[in-house]
Amino acid sequence: MESQDHSVSSATTAGGSSGGSPLRVDWPTVDGPLGLSEQDSIGYARRFFKFGFLLLPWLWAVNCFYFWPVLRRPTSHFNPDLRRYVVGSAIGFTVFTAILCSWAITFAVGGEQLFGNVWNELVMYNVAEKYGLTGWM
Repeated sequence: MESQDHSVSSATTAGGSSGGSPLRVDWPTVDGPLGLSEQDSIGYARRFFKFGFLLLPWLWAVNCFYFWPVLRRPTSHFNPDLRRYVVGSAIGFTVFTAILCSWAITFAVGGEQLFGNVWNELVMYNVAEKYGLTGWM
């Protein structure tokens, strides 16, 4: 069995003093002890972050989900590089989602009133009519 390096943090007790005994083990991934070590996590987070720029922004969402414990605790003891990649993925996915929603709402709400005559060139539902592909049916 491989030994994995995981950090242990101690929580304060109800009296406000730190007991010194480990009460909670912090894991960098959502699957806890079954997941990756912190060193392996940095490599995966870096890959997910970089591949998100290759028009695969859903990998940013996967990165945020898988490393949720790192994203959720801003003052955690996890490696700063790991946190940088996960927070960068969260920002990238948020920006991508905002742009995608803006685009979808613009076309759904605006339509022909917003775009005028150019609307007929932008929409895809009349491509078959435009190129005469409906005559055979």
